[in-house]
Amino acid sequence: MNPNHSPSCTCPEHPLPAGLSVRDALAAYLAENGFTTSAYDEPTTKGSLFGVKLSVPNPPSHRRAIRWHDLHHVATGFGTDHAGEGELSAWQARRGLWGTGAYVTGIVLVNTLLGFVFAPRRTARALASAGDGTSLFHGAHDYERLLAGTVGELRAVLGLPLAGLATEPRAFHAHAPSPSRA
Repeated sequence: MNPNHSPSCTCPEHPLPAGLSVRDALAAYLAENGFTTSAYDEPTTKGSLFGVKLSVPNPPSHRRAIRWHDLHHVATGFGTDHAGEGELSAWQARRGLWGTGAYVTGIVLVNTLLGFVFAPRRTARALASAGDGTSLFHGAHDYERLLAGTVGELRAVLGLPLAGLATEPRAFHAHAPSPSRA
């Protein structure tokens, strides 16, 4: 992970290496974005839209989905800026949102639309690359078992190329920590 990143940085480990454990890759992803696993279970969650920090409800459906969403980031290599979230959301929408609930589905669809505003070609490419595969949102996936495997194994579960899907360097959301705040 590049400790000197900024929201528009180019990361050398983009996407994260296939040989890295999912647990380590998730830890790197969370750290570079200023996220924590403890936030998965908090009553509200923090985010941003157009650089404005937001605190929104974190209902049970979102608490379940955000764990899988973060593993989708690790597997695909898509960033957390508006373009990256748009790419990931388009990919997730095409893969299917069964069982995520209306709240999560709404978030995914809004992010997909924003992706088409911020990065239309990248979002369209992510939508097309999703094919007919599955996502972690549905199915009998064991979270702890996936964490114990490698990123390459996670990509195989999702039917992704060993190198992930992202074609652009991983960029970060506007409030990702800078080296001076990390």
